[in-house]
Amino acid sequence: MTERTLSIIKPDATRRNLTGKINSMLEGAGLRIVAQRRLSLTGVQAEKFYEVHRDRPFFGELCEFMTSGPVVVQVLEGNGAIALNRRVMGATNPADAEPGTIRRELAISLTENSVHGSDGPETAAIEISFFFAEVDIPG
Repeated sequence: MTERTLSIIKPDATRRNLTGKINSMLEGAGLRIVAQRRLSLTGVQAEKFYEVHRDRPFFGELCEFMTSGPVVVQVLEGNGAIALNRRVMGATNPADAEPGTIRRELAISLTENSVHGSDGPETAAIEISFFFAEVDIPG
């Protein structure tokens, strides 16, 4: 089933000029980038986006990191896009990620793990609409 998911290329990756390499890995896996833009998150935006983690001990560090430099937000489309993107990203902890995944090959640490991806259909819809209006996604 064709579906859409949100992907974020995080500040550690944009700082190291890895956007093209990550895009190549995503496209090579069969995902299509149907919308993309580079932006800098404000503290308010980061806190709202990661609100689900507000009570976790890493919340402040996560928001600080996500505002430390530009990010690239994307809408990915493909057959089973959510699960496929999560496979391509690899485990959250790069040390646990499979060889060939973005996080295993490119991440610096658990915090600076290069990418974010939606974890399910409802989350994907909410996260996509956080950054993109439907008119912004040409398909």
